[in-house]
Amino acid sequence: MEALRIQVAGCRKCALAEKRTNAVFGSGSAGSRLMFVGEAPGYHEDQQGVPFVGRAGNLLEKLLARIGLTRGEVYIANVLKCRPPDNRDPLIEEIQLCRTFLEEQVSIISPLVICTLGNFATKLLTGRAEGISRVHGQPQEMPDREGTKLFPVYHPAAALYTPANLKALEADFDLLPSLLGETKAQPSLEADTKNDDAVIELKQGQPEPEQLGLF
Repeated sequence: MEALRIQVAGCRKCALAEKRTNAVFGSGSAGSRLMFVGEAPGYHEDQQGVPFVGRAGNLLEKLLARIGLTRGEVYIANVLKCRPPDNRDPLIEEIQLCRTFLEEQVSIISPLVICTLGNFATKLLTGRAEGISRVHGQPQEMPDREGTKLFPVYHPAAALYTPANLKALEADFDLLPSLLGETKAQPSLEADTKNDDAVIELKQGQPEPEQLGLF
């Protein structure tokens, strides 16, 4: 994994490398049975070189705590390892150039479940065109990887915009312990999220600074 990290840090395959502050490789336990795959780094991730450290990352940590896990017990990565300018959607050519790094991460970790967060990760790893709104919460076998389940869910940032998406995200996360062969209690996150400054700001019409296309 460390050799792969060094490759990513030195990657110059596409123009995104020219303006990045840091390549965002991935973080967590390389021995985890649960892997999360997001879309691309945002501003805070680019600054720190760590995935999911902004508002969406805070919600992801709360969702993990809901099922009795910490981010150190799972592995978190993105489809792209560099931030697209102005947080635009990833381009097809960027995804194709960067996907080999993600595929190698999956091979090294060999997780039991890969939870795809949002549209781009879901479409890439399922090989299908269906959007996240249609397939979230529906486990499926990963193509060409027997024994690994794909489990698409909404990107956590989508829940910062829409309370209904938070409910859907909670319900989907509730299924993860059973997919991992475990049983965990799931307290509601609704009260916490309603009091979150990020949600209050977004309800006042301020844009989420770090999120790409979600649906």
